[in-house]
Amino acid sequence: MTEHPGFAVTLARLLDHRRLSGRELAVRAGLTDSEIRSVLVGGAPGERLLRRIAPALGFHAVDLFVLAGLEVPDDLAPSDAEASRWTPYMVMDAVRLPDTERRELLRLIRSLPQEERPTVFAPKVLAPLASSSGRVIRMLQYRNLGWTGIAKVLAMVTPTYLSASTYGVIGSGRKELTPRLVTDFAALLGIDARELATLTGVRLTEAPPPPAPEAVDASALLWEARRLSGAQARHVSELARSMRGDCRE
Repeated sequence: MTEHPGFAVTLARLLDHRRLSGRELAVRAGLTDSEIRSVLVGGAPGERLLRRIAPALGFHAVDLFVLAGLEVPDDLAPSDAEASRWTPYMVMDAVRLPDTERRELLRLIRSLPQEERPTVFAPKVLAPLASSSGRVIRMLQYRNLGWTGIAKVLAMVTPTYLSASTYGVIGSGRKELTPRLVTDFAALLGIDARELATLTGVRLTEAPPPPAPEAVDASALLWEARRLSGAQARHVSELARSMRGDCRE
């Protein structure tokens, strides 16, 4: 298992990849130079810092918390773990629809009222954070995808076709990330593949192709659906299936 190098190295890699200085990041994030320098030399990043640098870097804050190995605050987590029962089917049916109908479904998700959070979000089995692969799997778990959901959605929108248990092995760090996996995980996370490779220390042997339109839309649907309750996710999933005009086995 390749251990995660720590957030200082991860952030430094990203800044180097973007040719961005710590001072420039501090200005963009409304922080002081010393706050950024402290993290880059190994200091533990605080919640305030991560929330500030996330939009400055164009990242979702939840992903930076995972990359930093910190507990994700409740307000950044999905609203309802029960929605994970429906999220994969919703996405799989949605990506079979024409582009216009996928956009219609996305607008519907965004328009649904935010319901009160029923419980603290807690996936059944969170991937450990000792490895880079574990952190990538956990980022997907915070998009309401368990191992089976990851397997189904990736098989639908990318060339990767692996068993659900294999994603458990990847999450545990017992299977290393490959360039193909990094490229396909990046598509589903909505992260540039070259940047995810930089963050995970995986060397891409060739320039990654742009993600398929279905993968781009799947990423957007997964992100927006994080705000849905279990009942809302079921409703959207059933609607996506009905829009296809056929029944799921």
